[in-house]
Amino acid sequence: EDNHRQFFIPRGFAHGFSVLSEEVIFQYKCDNFYHPEAEGAIAWNDPDLNIDWKIPQDRVILSGKDYTHPLLHNIELQFDINNTLYE
Repeated sequence: EDNHRQFFIPRGFAHGFSVLSEEVIFQYKCDNFYHPEAEGAIAWNDPDLNIDWKIPQDRVILSGKDYTHPLLHNIELQFDINNTLYE
């Protein structure tokens, strides 16, 4: 389907998605080349965030690395407004 739906996620904002249909095409673009040192993540099921993903936990499919993300309250923030995170 060519519905042209999209949304903007600013650099540095946490984001995630849940697929509720049998099939989906998900594509994203970045504003620069991939920089692994700038990557961070939060556990998808963090109880403090209390996100209703609209899917039973036993049906959740994650990538390998997504199983190991810390809870938000365990993340040490290292934000530096002068660091662009890209070279």
